[in-house]
Amino acid sequence: MTSSFFRVSTANMYDASVRNLATRQKTLVDLQENLTSGKRVVRASDDPVAAAQAERALTRINRIQSEQRALDVQRGAVALAESTLGDAVSLVQEMRQLIVAAGSGTLKSEDRKTYANQLQSLRDQFSEVINRKDTNGVPLLGALGSALQAFAGPALSGSDYRFDGLPGQAASSGTDISSALDGHAALMFDPVRDGIYTAGVTRAAGSSLVTSAVTTSNRQALAGADYKMSITGVTVDPVNGTTTVSYALSMNGGTTSSHTATAPTGQPIPIEIKQGTDTVMSFSLTGTPAAGDEVSMKPSSSLMGTLDSAIRGIAGAGDSVAAAQAVGQALANIDAGMERLHNMRGYAGELLNRADRISHDQEGRALQLEGDRSRAEDLDMVRGISDFQNAHVGYQAALQSYAQVQKLSLFDYMR
Repeated sequence: MTSSFFRVSTANMYDASVRNLATRQKTLVDLQENLTSGKRVVRASDDPVAAAQAERALTRINRIQSEQRALDVQRGAVALAESTLGDAVSLVQEMRQLIVAAGSGTLKSEDRKTYANQLQSLRDQFSEVINRKDTNGVPLLGALGSALQAFAGPALSGSDYRFDGLPGQAASSGTDISSALDGHAALMFDPVRDGIYTAGVTRAAGSSLVTSAVTTSNRQALAGADYKMSITGVTVDPVNGTTTVSYALSMNGGTTSSHTATAPTGQPIPIEIKQGTDTVMSFSLTGTPAAGDEVSMKPSSSLMGTLDSAIRGIAGAGDSVAAAQAVGQALANIDAGMERLHNMRGYAGELLNRADRISHDQEGRALQLEGDRSRAEDLDMVRGISDFQNAHVGYQAALQSYAQVQKLSLFDYMR
């Protein structure tokens, strides 16, 4: 039986031991680096797939943070716009109360002028409020884009106002909202959309004619036309107890047509204006009409124009009849304008609610992405500590065994 003997050189044994020690030391250092950084993947070379997943998650988190910062700016602008609309509503309500008070039949002309001055002061404040800007100098009610002063007027030819911008409401997306509100929809009147008309009366001698608020219908057929009604005669029938008014009607200064309207004496006389077979406008005559009275019906351009018309009418009213006409027309149109202001303010509130919902959704997405990033590159600390301790014990054992093997040399036995 033969035996095979293999001799391992001392130098080779030392080299192998040193290589193993270096490997264990590197493993220990890597584990220590993982523990101190808290990451399983410190460099992309550690795990290319996990590093790519973590990088994608971080990119998306940064994008969400950018979108959230932009949303915060938009939320602030909409909140300021909503507050602006609230201030506008308060001013209009205060002006409405003064207009009601100015319509009292016991007031003198000087008293009505005092009310008109108060109204003018509030009207100036109202003009400043509706042209407010955000912190970047952009009009809060600028719709899709407007001049620095979105609402311009009145025009030199009258009380017309214009919206110097592009009407409409910017759409919101899943990550942002509009930062400006549609001021045109809130404050400007459209003849087809709103159909808000003002009736002006020119009275003949001995007349006390007052008209009710104008009601419109079939606004597509009405198409914002101007009408002028000239009373040609008033007949009272004492037998039947009725009053008949004969009048001529013209549209946009064109052809004149003759009409009559009858009602019980002392009761409002209903007037209906038709386009073909469609009734497009109706109102009633009260007081004592007389031949020579004229009533002009024109579309109102804006809430601002309505307020200016009311101020002029109250200041220039020579008697309670003229004041009643100005006040009655103003109140009807102001109420219509207030409704539009309330609608736009409600829309602003919904935009703020939408911003809150978007923020909540973004927080959920950010948490999910942070979880994806953590799973891809973060270290399980319990497992990391265990691996480090095991490597540390193994390294210590390797060092001790190396020290002991160094003593197993032939020269040590020959001493």
